[in-house]
Amino acid sequence: MFGGVVAVFAYQTIKSQRHQIGEQRQFIGEQLRFMAEQQENLTLERAELRAAAEDRRWAQARRVRMTHRKAGGSTDGQDVVTRDDHWRVIVVNESDAPVTQVEVRFGTVYLASDVYEWNAHRIDPMSPPDERTMTPVQLLGPGRALLFKSQQWPPATVHNSRPVLHFTDGNGMRWSLDSKADLQEAHGDDAW
Repeated sequence: MFGGVVAVFAYQTIKSQRHQIGEQRQFIGEQLRFMAEQQENLTLERAELRAAAEDRRWAQARRVRMTHRKAGGSTDGQDVVTRDDHWRVIVVNESDAPVTQVEVRFGTVYLASDVYEWNAHRIDPMSPPDERTMTPVQLLGPGRALLFKSQQWPPATVHNSRPVLHFTDGNGMRWSLDSKADLQEAHGDDAW
């Protein structure tokens, strides 16, 4: 009889342990599903944060504008007015933070020959400029503008030497903006 009681007790213990193991398996399964759901949420949040950070990284650079036009008006030795002998480029910082190391290159090798402070609200891009400055311009504040002029060249050189703006944003990132409004992070020689 003692053996029967021990057997019943052992059976009840095993049955109870199996029930506990079943509950633990169910709990572990629920925890694994919860952790997988949390992992998925974290992955989505991380992707959203990366996208927001990327957007912030580009935000200031997108607010730096460049307008350009060919200009002329020089007279050759026979009193013939030649057109399109240089570029006039206006750069406006419409962001709420300064940009630095601002320069305009023409083609791959030419730097601006003249740089002037410019009133960003001027209507006529051919009106006389303000105070002259040096290139690269160390700091262009928010709402400020600059006028860059190229050297005078033959019309073919003007055509082939389109302006490209280079600047550094408030986060130290170097950018280039070409004459077709293509904004890119500057790498290699463009990044200095």
